[in-house]
Amino acid sequence: MEEQSVQEIIKATHWPRKAVAWALGFLALFLLVSTISELKSLRFIGSGVAATNTISVSGEGEVFAVADTATFSVTVREKAKLVKDAQDAATKKGNDIIAYLKDGGVEEKDIKTVDYSVSPDYEWSQAACPQGGYCPPGKQVLVGYEVSQTLSVKVRDTNKAGELLSGVGSRGATEVSSLSFTIDDEDALKADARDKAIAQAKEKAEVLAKSLGVSLVRVVGFSEGGDGGPIYYAKSSVMGMGGGPETSPTPDIPVGQNKIVSNVNIVYEIR
Repeated sequence: MEEQSVQEIIKATHWPRKAVAWALGFLALFLLVSTISELKSLRFIGSGVAATNTISVSGEGEVFAVADTATFSVTVREKAKLVKDAQDAATKKGNDIIAYLKDGGVEEKDIKTVDYSVSPDYEWSQAACPQGGYCPPGKQVLVGYEVSQTLSVKVRDTNKAGELLSGVGSRGATEVSSLSFTIDDEDALKADARDKAIAQAKEKAEVLAKSLGVSLVRVVGFSEGGDGGPIYYAKSSVMGMGGGPETSPTPDIPVGQNKIVSNVNIVYEIR
């Protein structure tokens, strides 16, 4: 009877011991996996820490290109006693100029009105002063209205720029101004200038690192700017071209060459 009781006790305690053994095994496996994971992550420790030992270098890149686009402004001004009369006269001249530009190969999308205004036109009136008597003050007198329209014109064939400038002048333009030559698509040229600036900065960094007896590790900072945009060597202004056809010879306008500059600053970590 006693022997049977002992066997029952052993059977009763066998399952809890087995469960404890399984639990300890799982715990040991978990700790092992966690330890391995922590050891693998040690190589990443410090990767997000800001570099303390650095050198900073600058570089400049330049690209030269011949301009392929000319831009200028055309203004028409007309005066009349009535607003409508001034508007009609300005509109006729403006439409004639636009039609001429289109016939000359300028696309409609490249002709844009940038200003249109109507303003009163005054003259100063001074009454006659009687000899030895009171002199009444002068005053402004409304004599009519002035209508002004300004067009911005983009010419994609620079060889036609001089001819078109002369043509709009002979068709009643009161003022032609702000002539400049630019490059229509500068993105590729800017990228080329930037690459040259980066190459120059990298070369400086390598020379400086060699002189200091250190090694370049990685780039930790970069900035670009300070060039103020492309530099245009060809720029002109033609004013007051409102003469007739016989007084508007075609001007010889050199296009010249444009320079695009990129300035960069690069910060390297060293060790």
